[in-house]
Amino acid sequence: MFVDSGDTEDQFACGIALHNAWRLNRESCLSQSAPTAKVLNGSYSGVYSDVYDQDFFLGIPFAQPPAGDLRFRQAQSLNTSFSETRNATAYSPECIGYGSDDWVLGNDVSEDCLTLNVIRPSGAANLPVGVWIYGGGNTEGGNSDPRYNLSFIVQQSVYARSQFIGVSINYRVQAWGFLFGQEVMDAGSANMGVRDQRLALQWIQENIAAFGGDPTKVTIWGESAGASGVGMQLIAYGGRDDKLFRGAIAESGGPTGSSKYLSPAQWQPYYDKITNATNCSSVADSLDCLRKLPTDVLSNVLNSSVTTGASWGPQIDGDFLQESGTTQVLTGKFVKVPFLTGRNHDEGTSFATKGINTTDEFLADVMSAGPDNATGLTIAALYPDIPSIGIPGTLAGRPPPSQASLGAQWKRASSYTGDLRQHAPRRLVTQSWAAHNITAYSYLFNVFTNGFDATIGVTHFTEVSFVFNNIYGNGYNNSVASDPFENKPETYMQVAKMMSRMWASFIVDLNPNNAGYGCIEWPKYTLDDPRNIVFDANVTGLAYIDPDIYRAEGIAYIQSHLNTTYGR
Repeated sequence: MFVDSGDTEDQFACGIALHNAWRLNRESCLSQSAPTAKVLNGSYSGVYSDVYDQDFFLGIPFAQPPAGDLRFRQAQSLNTSFSETRNATAYSPECIGYGSDDWVLGNDVSEDCLTLNVIRPSGAANLPVGVWIYGGGNTEGGNSDPRYNLSFIVQQSVYARSQFIGVSINYRVQAWGFLFGQEVMDAGSANMGVRDQRLALQWIQENIAAFGGDPTKVTIWGESAGASGVGMQLIAYGGRDDKLFRGAIAESGGPTGSSKYLSPAQWQPYYDKITNATNCSSVADSLDCLRKLPTDVLSNVLNSSVTTGASWGPQIDGDFLQESGTTQVLTGKFVKVPFLTGRNHDEGTSFATKGINTTDEFLADVMSAGPDNATGLTIAALYPDIPSIGIPGTLAGRPPPSQASLGAQWKRASSYTGDLRQHAPRRLVTQSWAAHNITAYSYLFNVFTNGFDATIGVTHFTEVSFVFNNIYGNGYNNSVASDPFENKPETYMQVAKMMSRMWASFIVDLNPNNAGYGCIEWPKYTLDDPRNIVFDANVTGLAYIDPDIYRAEGIAYIQSHLNTTYGR
């Protein structure tokens, strides 16, 4: 095994080439001995990395391709076996999506995408398993995105003596995974994307032992829409525990809704626009008509103004999702497993409305999400136009934000919207876990990276490169994003090492404190003493413990209205 101080730039470059093996020449990195694994329906041959002393099994199907007659249906389990050993040496295409996350790899997408990857320390035996679910607003993304290179965090788990096997899964997005409306409800096809995730977890239960994983020690882990996916698995089927996982990690998302749930009738206009644009509206079975369209024809419609304004994500279908996430969290209808969750300091700058210059405009923006006039006025009082208390904040070494181009009340709008979409749901979840005496660990991330100016701050997605210990910026430095660590001080790398090892420690022990950082103890979240760990490269010690009381009055008011006023 490698020791922590033994990495070199050349080794790292070779490791990236290996992990992107379907694109790059990898001959100089490969051992002659390929690892194999025998799963229920056949055997797979993977790739050995002598750089990381890891085995990669890439692009393994966990479901039948959701194409043809299986398009817009719940994913179906594999129903065939094979006798030959098949290669698992290259990532599959990502599921069809629309956005910059797909551009990272040149938009390599397909309907045949329900696959997963297994990254393990070589010779792994009976190790815990961390299952990564990517984000992307339920409209884009995939498990082959190099920013989600599991080798780095698995490597840190070895160094920290908290070894685990990493698994990353694909799931359908946009209409391919979250089409809704009455016809979809009648067909039993709602929530296909999160059902894809569920089927992948079932495949892992049945097959991960073949890779040296322990199916009784699975932790599900995601960010943004992926964290919402984690949350949906926690509350699926009324919170039924199918023993698919024993722990959960959610970064900037979770079981409470970030957006409003829509009824089939409320979603129907978007379904009708799609069927009208595809000439499927006049046939007896419009959903079947959509299934028969050529992939490119349908994709061109879905990637057009026809779908503008549609809400992509889980909806209440009375089956997989039986009630709102907020209702289920408040009433204890969730799988009661240890939970590590948190948010970034300035989440709201990714979601706030730009161009708000007056209180009247702020009130109109608030009320557009559901509150009536009286509730809106209360929110305006709780979130006053005082830039010094808004977000993004000013930390040591940062210039004060200039918000003129974003609106005179940008910091006010960002504070409120960030609390509505992120901080209030997080606090509600951790409070509920504590109320049910279930272990929860809560964090706040506050490291200002490259690519985000002072008007944006520590916004959505910023923590991902730290959690993955992606200190060389794999997948960054392109038109989508800048390398978060370029020209940053050593403290940034130290925070990344701390976070990746704490995440690994939680996956292995359900406790982030066994990562070798005895200088700080991440406390469990309790009602009588609620505290967060705050990761911050600008303070001594890289992290500190802080009471979870920021914007307490405003967040409490939002929490009290999440279900009724906001429909989340």
